[in-house]
Amino acid sequence: MWKWKESPISEPRINDRIRVPEVRLVGPGGEQVGIVRVENALRLAEEAGLDLVEVAPDAKPPVARLMDYGKYRYEAAQKARDARRNQANTQLKEIRFRLKIDDHDFAVKKGHVERFLGQGDKVKVMIMFRGREQSRPEAGVRLLQRLAEEVSELGTVESMPRQDGRNMTMVLAPTRRKADAVNEQRKRREAERAARRGKQAERSSRDQARGAGSAEQQKD
Repeated sequence: MWKWKESPISEPRINDRIRVPEVRLVGPGGEQVGIVRVENALRLAEEAGLDLVEVAPDAKPPVARLMDYGKYRYEAAQKARDARRNQANTQLKEIRFRLKIDDHDFAVKKGHVERFLGQGDKVKVMIMFRGREQSRPEAGVRLLQRLAEEVSELGTVESMPRQDGRNMTMVLAPTRRKADAVNEQRKRREAERAARRGKQAERSSRDQARGAGSAEQQKD
């Protein structure tokens, strides 16, 4: 059975601009209506207060969907804008490991990787081989796999371990968007500032109360 999959639409034909005798009609909820005459599809669209939008013009027959096209275009533009903003803000950080790294140094560098991923940035992890270490690429793969497993809650492997001469690299991508991480950091800073203002106001109130008490004692 043919299944419609939503994809970005670039200026499709809508409503009476659809000049074919029949279409494979998809309802507003993605349900399959079937092959119908285009005039009947236009009537259904009008009765529902929706548009008839040609989403797959090269199909036989073309596929059209009932939707609020104005709302769809607005939401698509919003998603594209958010994606561009997020992509522009995302940075590629780099962390370098040695093949013979001790547990303490591994934990320190892993902490840096977790911080970068938590901020919504990608991380390029590089192992630098020395001398005969180049003949042991499997050891480098194991080290990178260990790191990927230990930070799996924050990031996923975007580029698998790959050796290039004396170096082996792997790229980790964050599981959440840069914009979400930035918003969370901003909210945390605002909460911290609000807490500091609250403490300052509390200290000021106590100082005023002590001052008033001292004044009353002097009067007595």
